[in-house]
Amino acid sequence: MGSERVEMGKRPQQDTGNAGHTRITSSNSHMLDSVNTHTLGWLNAPPNACCFCWCCCCSCSCLTARPFKDERIPEGIREKQTEAEAEVEELRGPTLEDVHLWAQTFEQLIKSPHGRASFRQFLKTEFSEENLLFWLACEELKKETNRTVVEQTVKQIYEDYVSILSPREVSLDSRVREVINKNMLEPTSHTFDDAQQQIYTLMQRDSYPRFINSSVYADLIKGLEEPQTPNES
Repeated sequence: MGSERVEMGKRPQQDTGNAGHTRITSSNSHMLDSVNTHTLGWLNAPPNACCFCWCCCCSCSCLTARPFKDERIPEGIREKQTEAEAEVEELRGPTLEDVHLWAQTFEQLIKSPHGRASFRQFLKTEFSEENLLFWLACEELKKETNRTVVEQTVKQIYEDYVSILSPREVSLDSRVREVINKNMLEPTSHTFDDAQQQIYTLMQRDSYPRFINSSVYADLIKGLEEPQTPNES
């Protein structure tokens, strides 16, 4: 019986007297054996077998469990998520907890959209709003990758906040101005890094403490602490 099962998949060889033809027929017979074996395996394959794997052996890569990849959030998507979170905060308004966080560090204040808006209103009263506007312009410049746009933006920022002819000129020392003049020869998205850091430090040490102790900040906290009276029916 075993030999009969083996012979079922083979065609009987024809003796034509041609040795070369006999070898070709024998080779084709072996190929048919292989095809028949794989075909039977494919027909008997389990339902979860890959359509490309006829043998359905346990070593098939299609049936092998693969570990999950360590998927990292691309930088571009992460930035979009941060912007979306800022938009949500801007829509809902600051909470009392948010406003208290502003008093902990200047970074907590300036990274909050509502914090920047409140701080900007305070800076207007001190006629130094240009410091925050310059810092924000530099932040936007760092995100730009198009060379032409970068060059145009650098020129605009220089004219608006660095040039001595501008009414919104920020206060920069001679060393930083020298660095800017050198960087202007080949403008990049980091042309104003030193100047931005100097203005950030100026706001942190000078304007920020006065803002925290101002009536603007005190009134904001008071308004959030007062319980909301329910609407009378």
